[in-house]
Amino acid sequence: MINNIADGQNNLQGKRVFITGASSGLGRHFAIVLGKAGASVALAARRTDQLRGLAAELQTVDVRTLSIPLDVKSEASVVDAVALAAREFGGLDLLVNSAGVTVAKPIVEQTESDWDHVLDTNLKGAFLVGREFARCLRNAKRGGAVINIASILGLRQSSQLSPYAVSKAGMIQLTRQMALEWARDGIRVNAIAPGYIETDLNREFFSTEAGLAMIKRIPQRRLGRVSDLDGPLLLLASDASRYMTGAVLVVDGGHTLSSL
Repeated sequence: MINNIADGQNNLQGKRVFITGASSGLGRHFAIVLGKAGASVALAARRTDQLRGLAAELQTVDVRTLSIPLDVKSEASVVDAVALAAREFGGLDLLVNSAGVTVAKPIVEQTESDWDHVLDTNLKGAFLVGREFARCLRNAKRGGAVINIASILGLRQSSQLSPYAVSKAGMIQLTRQMALEWARDGIRVNAIAPGYIETDLNREFFSTEAGLAMIKRIPQRRLGRVSDLDGPLLLLASDASRYMTGAVLVVDGGHTLSSL
């Protein structure tokens, strides 16, 4: 009986998911995890060639997919993409805001275009997509859930990543504002704040002296794996978290417990 209750709460069968930044990185991984959990997945990103490859991969395991070109910095693109997904799927239930970029430079070397590129993608993009998703659910008079992908750099500092850190701090506050305003619409809004997660892009750096020194500052003495985010993702995506909104789940091996 206990196992049946747990299985029912985490069941994503019939859920319709819209994922930004789905062409690579965490967004791609999240699409696979949610698809294999039973959801239909709208894959949204600028790089449509990579979306097609992911869609083909998911279809081999009977996941219903839809590939949608999306520039999160463009209001028109966002409006069209969310409307297309809702029309093709007959509605939406879950949004995962995972599109993100960074520019690594000291503040004095950051340009206005660097700042705008990062803030417009990471923060304005989450606002635009979240707004359209909530409008879609309100019009359909149904609830749903939003998962914003923040970062521990929204809670602490790191040199040379100022626009990124500011955007993720804003993402955490945006999560709470959305959660407050949409609670009575039955729309839950939560965030995941990952620590340092090992990927193909950063693996070489973390094998350097500087990278190894950073790992030593993590209490668990290791980088996170993308699979370490699966549990929090599935929790927030499912009815198991039906009484959670405005929460920020930190997944960092204890990194935010350590000194800078």
